[in-house]
Amino acid sequence: MSSLRHTERPAADPRLDGYLDAARACILDVGWRRTTLTEVARRAGVSRMTIYRAWPDMGSLLGDLMTREWVGIAAATQVAAVDTTTPAGIAEAALATVRALRDNELFVRIVELDPDLMLPYLLDRRGRSQEALVEILAAEIASGQASGAIRAGDPVLMARSLTLAGHGFVFSARTMTDDRIGLDDLDAEYARAVARTLEP
Repeated sequence: MSSLRHTERPAADPRLDGYLDAARACILDVGWRRTTLTEVARRAGVSRMTIYRAWPDMGSLLGDLMTREWVGIAAATQVAAVDTTTPAGIAEAALATVRALRDNELFVRIVELDPDLMLPYLLDRRGRSQEALVEILAAEIASGQASGAIRAGDPVLMARSLTLAGHGFVFSARTMTDDRIGLDDLDAEYARAVARTLEP
């Protein structure tokens, strides 16, 4: 796995994880817009200035929280996969990541209450979380290419393309379900598409 340099700041001080836990609890309780750094400090049992020294505003704190949450999910599903250097293994890990993100309580809460927070990452720019996920996937693809299990091509381009496809299955899969086609059916098609994209 590539080094996740995008998560260096939250990991630099072990106390920051506790502060991020407090922020996560606040968002789950009252939503992003009603969460303040003052409330995060209260829940974490520290002074407001302690939180302000780590994050100047809620936007930067949310960025670190989402990076920790989403990259943690991707890392866990990668570890659980049998082999993430083959098309089938990467497809398995990608699908597990999509499902875990889609069902993640923090993700669900943000989408329910403050969906506009996600729009910049879908329309305008890559966030640190997306960049880290692309790094993980590109490293897996490159390893598979080295063994001949995955077709030739720019690993970063391939990883970004698969990440774009994954966005739809995370954010919009339920819009394509009905009595005829269920979520499991769509997920199986996603895994098949990932595997076939990577096959030599």
